[in-house]
Amino acid sequence: MTEQKRANPAPLGLSGFALTTLVLSVFNAGLLSQGSSVVVGLAAFYGGLAQLLAGSLEWRAGNTFGYTAFFTYGAFWEWFFVTSMFVPGVTTQAIGLVLIAFGIFTLVMWFGTFKANLGLFMTFLLLWITFFLLGIGSMVSSTALIHAGGYLGILTAIAAWYTGLAMVVAEALGKNPPLGRPVMS
Repeated sequence: MTEQKRANPAPLGLSGFALTTLVLSVFNAGLLSQGSSVVVGLAAFYGGLAQLLAGSLEWRAGNTFGYTAFFTYGAFWEWFFVTSMFVPGVTTQAIGLVLIAFGIFTLVMWFGTFKANLGLFMTFLLLWITFFLLGIGSMVSSTALIHAGGYLGILTAIAAWYTGLAMVVAEALGKNPPLGRPVMS
């Protein structure tokens, strides 16, 4: 009996993360100032639910890194959704603390990308720096740091989207995805 081919859940998780991160980062960078509530629905469903699903499928495939990453960032977006909708009075310092904690998690996960492809390495590199900029900016009320984190978040989203969509397009064309060599062999 042959096993049925299963879809790779990583492009879904990376795309859900990328789109939601891009939209929020445009507001964090100060490129748009009104309408930021549009992120809330994305956080709940595409950034959150889609990544939780991708994480569950990575778990089923036995990919500990993918499971941990997608499930954690899906939970991050669900936290963002719940905090935005149902938790009044959260201070910017408290949000900054959460962002720094996610930055620490992401920094540790980044070490796990050293033998992966360059696309994943760059996504995690940019993301941990983004979290620290946003977190410190929130804790000290620095618009400049938050804007810098927003711009870096846009770059993070682009790296994540490229990584995920390169996998989709390459599979559709029967090719290997052009994601670059690992930084460490």
